[in-house]
Amino acid sequence: MSTDVLDPLKPLRDFVVTMTELVGRSRDEATLVAACHEALARLIADDGWLPANCAEPHPDHYQQYLLHCDPLERFSVTSFVWGPGQLTPVHDHTVWGLVGVLRGAELSERFVREADGRLKSKGVWRLDAGGIETVSPTIGDIHKVSNALGDQASISIHVYGANIGAVKRHVFDPETGAMKDFVSGYSSAAVPNLWDRAAAVRAAR
Repeated sequence: MSTDVLDPLKPLRDFVVTMTELVGRSRDEATLVAACHEALARLIADDGWLPANCAEPHPDHYQQYLLHCDPLERFSVTSFVWGPGQLTPVHDHTVWGLVGVLRGAELSERFVREADGRLKSKGVWRLDAGGIETVSPTIGDIHKVSNALGDQASISIHVYGANIGAVKRHVFDPETGAMKDFVSGYSSAAVPNLWDRAAAVRAAR
């Protein structure tokens, strides 16, 4: 029996360990995000580790499952699951973040705020499996995301520079630019148990 079967969460655990080391030694956002990009690319190159209960779509709206939150809330990792035709409102994040597509494809429409507060679209980008988008107040933080596929779910893995489910953020009226506070929360009260490595350790004896 392979190590992958005995320890299916190893890619996610390795990513969490890498991120913990990164946020512990660097406060420079550009350096941190570049290193995070490399680690996230490795994580989403493997499609087999995501637990089934963190990949379940909802018939009416997208799901955001917490996969891990740093104890000091320096970063969090989530899976976003989009059913066919599902999309977010126009929203911001207020912290740095990276979005990596694990399965399917997503469309991301970015916006900038004009001097009068209105939003101007900067265009729509398609991200297929393996693609990564970066968001941050320093480079552009307002977008709308939708499932690019009309007949199946798409899943992306997100890492943010905070406990994103507890961050006060904003949704925007795309016509007027008016904004309203929101806190996203999470779609499940449980997180994957990254630390039960008993089967793999027993098999290695």
